[in-house]
Amino acid sequence: MRQYAIARTMPHSDRLPASTIAHPVWRALSGYTIGPATTQFSFAARLGRENGWSLAHTQRVLEEYRRFCFLAATAECTVTPSDAVDQAWHLHLTYTRDYWQHFCPEVLDRELHHGPTAGGTGEQHRFYAQYAATLRAYQAAFGHAPPADLWPSAARRLIEDPRARRVHPRDGLVVPRGVVRLVLACAGLAALGYILETIVG
Repeated sequence: MRQYAIARTMPHSDRLPASTIAHPVWRALSGYTIGPATTQFSFAARLGRENGWSLAHTQRVLEEYRRFCFLAATAECTVTPSDAVDQAWHLHLTYTRDYWQHFCPEVLDRELHHGPTAGGTGEQHRFYAQYAATLRAYQAAFGHAPPADLWPSAARRLIEDPRARRVHPRDGLVVPRGVVRLVLACAGLAALGYILETIVG
């Protein structure tokens, strides 16, 4: 078996059940890092850049991807990733040699295929059930519920998240809703002040 350098992005063995920590797949995942160790542009850096994430957020996503892969290899149900975890999985699949020649056979000891939805109501119900089962399997394997910001509700994951689109900065301006609300509130107050001043003056 190929030896992998330990490259932990964040502590991930604290508060975990002993059975998970001792599992050979978890031990293999804990010592695994994606892509060549010598590259100047790491997998984490690429994932963060492509999604506009901070390093800290990217590290959290990678930890959840590690946990998802553990569930995919060990859970008794078919598992479905959150959107953030799915982004890590999509990028990992582009590292084809690493993914198919090392990760699947040597770390997971099985193939892990990505199966997107075929569409339709039946598929939506199936993925709802799979996602709910994934959250339950996560709780059982890791002793606590997954972080809600990275593993949102099924409604958000399967209805809202698929509406996301890539936007290049040259083609559009992306402004957080909170900023828009603040600007509109300030503009409203300024307009109200102007009206009052006109009436009084």
